[in-house]
Amino acid sequence: MKFRQPNARLFVPDQAPETEALARVTHLGIGAHQDDLEFMAFHGILECYQRPDRWFGGVTCTNGAGSSRTGPYKDFTDDQMMGVRREEQDAAAIVGQYGVMIQLDHPSSIVKSPTDVALKSDLAQILAATQPQVVYTHNPADKHETHIGVVVASLQALREMPPEQRPGRVIGCEVWRDLDWLADAAKVVMNVSGRDNLAAALNGIFDSQIAGGKRYDLATLGRRAANATFFESHASDQAERIIFGMDLTPLVVNESRDIVGYVCDYVEQFNSDVRGKLAARLGRV
Repeated sequence: MKFRQPNARLFVPDQAPETEALARVTHLGIGAHQDDLEFMAFHGILECYQRPDRWFGGVTCTNGAGSSRTGPYKDFTDDQMMGVRREEQDAAAIVGQYGVMIQLDHPSSIVKSPTDVALKSDLAQILAATQPQVVYTHNPADKHETHIGVVVASLQALREMPPEQRPGRVIGCEVWRDLDWLADAAKVVMNVSGRDNLAAALNGIFDSQIAGGKRYDLATLGRRAANATFFESHASDQAERIIFGMDLTPLVVNESRDIVGYVCDYVEQFNSDVRGKLAARLGRV
C-alpha cells in the first residue's frame, strides 16, 4: 500500500501476506495515537482474540511526536519518542493477536487540518482493502482536537465507500471524554468483563506514557469499572467492565446527514434531561 507519509508502516504479527492480512480483517480500529486502540477499541480486540474467523486490524494515525515525557523519557527527542511509540504499538499488536497493524505517521497538524485530505486518502485505501464489518474510532464529542480530526476523516472515508462495502456498524468510543452523559437508550454498551489480564497486558506495554507521566493503564480500567457500576442505579451490576460507545452508523449509511447536528442532538437530549429533572423538583414543570 502507498501511504502519504514516507515513514508509514504496515506490520503483520503472524507474517501473513499483506493482501491476505488486510482482507481477513473483520473489526477495524482507527485511533489517533499509539495506545488509543487498546483503550477505546478493546471490545473489538476481544471479539477477535484467538478467533480464527475474526481478525482485528489496527490503524494509528499520528506519529507520537507530541507525547508527554517525564521520568526516564524526559530527555528523549521527538524522533526518539516516535521510535519508542511505534515499537510499543507493534508490541501491542503481537500481544493482542491483531491481523494487521498500520501506523500512518501523520503529524497532528495534518490530522487537525480541515483542508488537508492526506489522512482521509490513507484511510480510504485501508477501508477498501479491509472492508470490515465493524469500525471503532473516536467519538465526535471527544475533547481532544486530534481525535476529532481522526473521527471526521474516518467518517468522510467511510462515506466515500460504495454502499455495499460499508461496515454494518461504526462506533465512536471513549478516550478524552467519557460517554456516561449519553442517554442510556443511546449508548452502545460493550461488555469487556473477565479479561482484565489481557487489558492490563495491552495497556502496560505503553511504558513511555505510563512511566512518562500518565497512568492511562489505571485510568482506563477504572473508567470501565465505573461505567459498569454507575450504569444502572436500581439494579445489581450485570457486568464488571463496560465501555460506552456512540453509534455512528447512521452517519455512514446516510452520507448527507449532518455530523454536527447528529452529535449535538445527543447533547441537547442530555441538556433536556438535566433541565427536566431539576425543573420538576423545583415545581417549574
